[in-house]
Amino acid sequence: QVQLVESGGGLVQAGGSLRLSCAASGGTFNTYNMGWFRQAPGKERAFVAAIRWTDSSAWYASSERGRSTISRDNANGTVYLQMDNLEHEDTAVYYCAAKRDFGSYSYSDTYDYWGQGTQVTVSS
Repeated sequence: QVQLVESGGGLVQAGGSLRLSCAASGGTFNTYNMGWFRQAPGKERAFVAAIRWTDSSAWYASSERGRSTISRDNANGTVYLQMDNLEHEDTAVYYCAAKRDFGSYSYSDTYDYWGQGTQVTVSS
């Protein structure tokens, strides 16, 4: 069993930056693949980024356009999402998730564990 707790969300002006954190406990953190997803009201949950446990290779949604960086700190059991040059359209609840199999990493229904989410609001 894996427990995930996100933090770091908040209100930021367009063009600003945020770093989201996801603290993991339980299981064996460094054997899990980790992903970030976001969901705005009335919208589908959308893939943002994922990181593979074997070699920390990172994968991103094309919509990020190089603005986001996912990383992990295995010693602290934490995965991060650094977001730069934020836009109003980035406003959403951001969730981290974990799973054992890296296949289909961009599909939310393939992940086994989810955090409670952290709100990111980008003002125009």
